[in-house]
Amino acid sequence: MEDRQFDEGTTLDRFLIETMRQYPGATGTFVNLIQSIALAGKMISARVNRAGLAGLLGETGEVNIQGEFVQKLDRYANETFMRSLEHRGHTCMVVSEEEAEPMKVGGKWHSGRYVVTVDPLDGSSNIDVNATIGTIFGVFRRKSEEGTPAETRDVLRPGSELLGAGYLIYGSGTMLVVAAEFGVHGFTLDPSVGEFFLSHPNIRMPSPGRIYSINDVYWDDFGQGVRDFLTAVREPKRKMSSRYIGSLVADFHRNMLKGGVFLYPATGKSPEGKLRLMYEAFPLAFIAEMAGGGATDGKRRILDIVPESLHDRVPLVIGSKDLVDEATALMKND
Repeated sequence: MEDRQFDEGTTLDRFLIETMRQYPGATGTFVNLIQSIALAGKMISARVNRAGLAGLLGETGEVNIQGEFVQKLDRYANETFMRSLEHRGHTCMVVSEEEAEPMKVGGKWHSGRYVVTVDPLDGSSNIDVNATIGTIFGVFRRKSEEGTPAETRDVLRPGSELLGAGYLIYGSGTMLVVAAEFGVHGFTLDPSVGEFFLSHPNIRMPSPGRIYSINDVYWDDFGQGVRDFLTAVREPKRKMSSRYIGSLVADFHRNMLKGGVFLYPATGKSPEGKLRLMYEAFPLAFIAEMAGGGATDGKRRILDIVPESLHDRVPLVIGSKDLVDEATALMKND
């Protein structure tokens, strides 16, 4: 693809449409899908910004498929994404963290070309303390015939088959980061006009990284390789900083821009890890690799893993390639 330059006044729609024109045979369906995701993000951002006034703080009293208490904003975000993705003809299936089974698009809506995996509101435990939260999504092109009901084989596949991925971060501002064949680009929402504008073109993850992010209260439950890595990065000569927010999107986004590594390793109590493969690890690993970084489970490349079920969990080491490689080399025998 031609290395096209865009100025800071470029909207998300203009970027997508002008980029699409560089691909012969493109129909605009993927553009339409990203526009739907952006719309959902705008709606969630508006609710996040007035959650207290709208009565959306706190729990619903329900427990989701993960065994976690559902926050009111969790439910709103999930419903918003489901509505945004079901009716424009681009999606055949949505796999959400909040739903035990996938939503198959059909009936009165067209069963479209893409499968979307989504964590509608990552870091929802931070909602009530006004800390940064986000949304993570991945996009597969279906294997079964378009227009027919989606099948399990359309989604239970390695992350290396992702067509695109991205995340929204709801913090001091709302930002949408999209990764696909055209690279990794960030768009910031201007709430005064309701548009996402290109603010971070061609994001590349800095290396060497200087930040490590981990909840080391579990030190005694980590494998020896993880402890060896933490001991190494704490050496004064490394001049590294520890930063941990407790929201995967927020920790990943900071390291994307500044360079660093995020670790959520296996522990004795959770040997399979805690993060979800399909809609957390896969999309972020895709983004990291597209930006020059890396992602493993401590032994294997994340994108090479073949999921066995929709809600598989996985350990995660993700970020600047130098730090991911160093951590993986130490963890491989854990």
